[in-house]
Amino acid sequence: MRFRFSDLRAIVALMAAISPLAAAAATQLQAPEAVRELLLRHLPLADAPADTSPAAAPDAAARVALERRLRKETGELLATEGYFSPQLSLRDGAGRDGGLLLQVEPGPQAVIGSVQIELRGALADGRRQQLIDGWALPSGAGFRQSAWDDAKQGLLRELLAVDHAGARLLSSQADVEVDEARVNLHLVYDAGPRYRYGELRISGLARYPSALVERFCEKLRPGAPYRQDDLLSVQTSLQNSAYFSSVSVELAPGVISADGPDDETLPVLIGLRERAPFRVALGAGASSNTGARVEANFHNRDFLNRAWELNTGVRLEQLRQSAYADVFLPPDRAQRRDSFGVLVDQSDIQGMATEKVAFAVSRLETVGTIERRLGLNWLHEKQTPEGAQETTNRALTATVGWLWRHAEDPLDPAEGIVAQLQFGASSKALLSDQNFLRSYFRYSQGVPLGKRDGVLLRGEVGATLAPSRDGIPQDDLFRAGGSNSVRGYAYQSLGVQQGTATLGGRYLLTLSAEYTHWIDAQWGLATFVDAGNAADDRDVLNLALGYGLGARWKSPAGPLAVDLAWGQRDQQLRVHFSLAVPF
Repeated sequence: MRFRFSDLRAIVALMAAISPLAAAAATQLQAPEAVRELLLRHLPLADAPADTSPAAAPDAAARVALERRLRKETGELLATEGYFSPQLSLRDGAGRDGGLLLQVEPGPQAVIGSVQIELRGALADGRRQQLIDGWALPSGAGFRQSAWDDAKQGLLRELLAVDHAGARLLSSQADVEVDEARVNLHLVYDAGPRYRYGELRISGLARYPSALVERFCEKLRPGAPYRQDDLLSVQTSLQNSAYFSSVSVELAPGVISADGPDDETLPVLIGLRERAPFRVALGAGASSNTGARVEANFHNRDFLNRAWELNTGVRLEQLRQSAYADVFLPPDRAQRRDSFGVLVDQSDIQGMATEKVAFAVSRLETVGTIERRLGLNWLHEKQTPEGAQETTNRALTATVGWLWRHAEDPLDPAEGIVAQLQFGASSKALLSDQNFLRSYFRYSQGVPLGKRDGVLLRGEVGATLAPSRDGIPQDDLFRAGGSNSVRGYAYQSLGVQQGTATLGGRYLLTLSAEYTHWIDAQWGLATFVDAGNAADDRDVLNLALGYGLGARWKSPAGPLAVDLAWGQRDQQLRVHFSLAVPF
């Protein structure tokens, strides 16, 4: 026996239900495990009449209607899984509750027989064969309606992604040979012409020039072949910039015709909505590291009417006070971004009072998944250790750094990897008080353990190679301790002791392992072990140990932690936390 149908679609949605019957008893189902769950989920097995005797005329009529309905819907459901020759029987059930028993024998599952794929249009021979070879439902595979639909749409997506923005599925046919339990597939696609980018048509600009948008569109240069990923990449870059609140990037509609030219050039339409140029933000917060704080920030996205970004503000904390101003230039066509800025800062942490002024210029560029930053920093610092002599240090430092992130959610460290590597160098011959070479490496990895548990591993190592630490600013040395370092110890309390103050050392090593169990989607409990220290000599780098328990909350702004940690060296219990509230 043989029949043909196009685009088999299961009618699994139940229509108007049979009128409720008084004292109904559920129909029992007897079927192989392979199809039992599907039938239980979709069949109206609760609509059987309680009294199935011939004397009950209304119930007998309802039984006939139910049997007809069950046979129809069971056949349709099984066909979606590739069972085209099922055997069904409906009889009176046994047992105290009576009711009916539906017995289902699905028969053999059909497999894919021949597959014929016809690709029309201006396809290169190599690409044509590549698409056919990549077909997701080959001969011999089991037939399922969902897999058939996915395979058809998957090949169409492949066509649409590269060169052929007007590709269409013209027809798809599945011929079922019931006796042989086989399904033969035939598909016809029209790839249409190969598209190339034409001129950029930009709309929605009022404040910024079109040249600013063109800096983001190097991948869309006129004459380049169409790639769907190119449009998405440009749209994402524009959306993530500071200038636009909404962005759409698409090809202008073209005439789709199998008889048209092999190549067609279409304009690229870029629709934009600009952000407001100014933003003022106020906030307050507290952390166990630097105490309570208040801050104010002003952001101008069109500084000097040149599309420069000005980001300036003041932050007042119990242990540190700072003011800053940074200017970010628009990215160039290679998406490299230059910036320059100034910082004035004073702090008094662990008996070390510092006052500093810093100027910096930097270039940030992204190479694949890696961010690379080149910089030149000049810093003038006055150090006043408690119980020791005041000193002044200057350094002009050339820096280079790389940052690699591999994480689905940048705000959630529970899964993913972050690695950072930095180098800096300074010379007495160039406005510096000491020759030194600084290196720093930080690594963090979250490892999920099932749905509710995970382990977070992190570590950092640093070294500043120099004849001595004299003349080196504190920013180029290392201290440890605090909520993001070695818990159980005060912020930056692990380092070199001078008088009653803790100063930075030339070497750093910290390690941490944390296990978290999530009680629900937002709240979790953690236990952790930290170890680390900073010193002026590698031979005396004795690690301080801290361990404890903590609570975790996945807030809208990212994970927040409150930890209770025991510092084994100091024999002291400390609370570590961080909380910020914008207003």
